[in-house]
Amino acid sequence: MAERTFLYQTCRKAILSRLSAIALGAALIAPLAACTTAGPQVQGYLIDDKAVAEIKPGMTAEQVLKILGTPSTVSTVGNQSWYYISQNTNRTFMYDTPTITDQRVLTVVFTKALKVERIANYGQKDGLLFDFNSNTTPSGGKDLSIVRQMLRMVGST
Repeated sequence: MAERTFLYQTCRKAILSRLSAIALGAALIAPLAACTTAGPQVQGYLIDDKAVAEIKPGMTAEQVLKILGTPSTVSTVGNQSWYYISQNTNRTFMYDTPTITDQRVLTVVFTKALKVERIANYGQKDGLLFDFNSNTTPSGGKDLSIVRQMLRMVGST
């Protein structure tokens, strides 16, 4: 009987030590699985094609705001434009550089009376049409040479 008790206790200790090792391993690995950023990711505004189809020329800025929501960025130079920007990326591994799988910019251009003039929807293939880094700063005035500006000032007096 003493041998059975000894054998039972030995097996019990072995099973408990294995189970505790498995539980400890699972507890250490579980947080790492939650932190991974591998796979597809969507960044920015989620463009809904049904909502975009509702936007018609002549609508007010308030109506557009109710349908599409807050734009990603707003142009303040020239005519008023709203930009809704989205980008889909994919990573093979957690620390791998993401590759861009899709990139879209929805542009809503308004008249001076804040009515929709036109809508433009640029995709990844149109990337050259919408240059995020053109290294130029647009100005509020017209592109006139210094001489023309001086002549215009003399002519107005």
